[in-house]
Amino acid sequence: MTRSREEVAQVTPTLLRGWPLPAPAGTKDEKGRLLIVGGSTSTPGAVLLAAEAALRVGAGKVQVATTQATAGHLAVALPEGLVVGLDTTLGEIAASAAPRLLELAASSDAVLVGPGAGDPAAACALLEGLVPHLDTALALDALGTAFVTKHPEGLRHLTGRVVLTPNASELARMLDEEEDVVDGDVLGATARLAERAGATVLSGSDSSFVVEPSGAGWRIDVGAPGAAVAGSGDVKAGAVAGLLARGASPAQAAVWGAHLHGRAGERLTSSVGRSGFLARELAPELPRALGEVEA
Repeated sequence: MTRSREEVAQVTPTLLRGWPLPAPAGTKDEKGRLLIVGGSTSTPGAVLLAAEAALRVGAGKVQVATTQATAGHLAVALPEGLVVGLDTTLGEIAASAAPRLLELAASSDAVLVGPGAGDPAAACALLEGLVPHLDTALALDALGTAFVTKHPEGLRHLTGRVVLTPNASELARMLDEEEDVVDGDVLGATARLAERAGATVLSGSDSSFVVEPSGAGWRIDVGAPGAAVAGSGDVKAGAVAGLLARGASPAQAAVWGAHLHGRAGERLTSSVGRSGFLARELAPELPRALGEVEA
């Protein structure tokens, strides 16, 4: 499936204002509850980046489920959230943690899985015990996408409630295609995966694309080269998942999240330059980027 850029809608502030997010009113529970699953003993900070981004875009409550050894440190670094330590095998969340995650997911409006996971086999084993039993909105990022690589039809019971946020290499693995083929037609590859998995897909770099299983698509061209730093994808995934928890549809969460992440990078670049900033500095810019659109 080859798609032309002219076939998808260009995302602008005007388009977003005509597609307003669910109102952030009511109690913290009414603003949306998000469960973030990820991290490992070697990459514990990714879930922290995702959690702050989710809170910055208006999610009311965020819970983080991560490895037992790192949970205490993350709880101190994230005083606004609940952090749960899980069984760990070789530094990764163990597959035996799936029942506990299902308990946490039952009271959540959305679940994000993948940031900071370090081993695709371990991530897939965990998700095999989790995803088939989920009945809530789901975002899969980073190595969380290993589940789709192994089980291309594994998300069908959640059709209309799933968003995938892969990078180019993860997109290629899920499609079983060469990465240079995907790089040459990111929009087409995004559309192929959306149709195959029955999920909304957000992918891209200089230009990002969001495509629904129906084929409806959007192009996001905001962003800054300096935002291509370690951890930036975790911030974007957290923003998308936070909006999903607020009640946005997968497509709306992906389009708005990608735009806000891109504008956060542009705003930061204008203040500190094209290089030298950190992914953790993107999250504080998200409310300002949101305010630009909603003002």
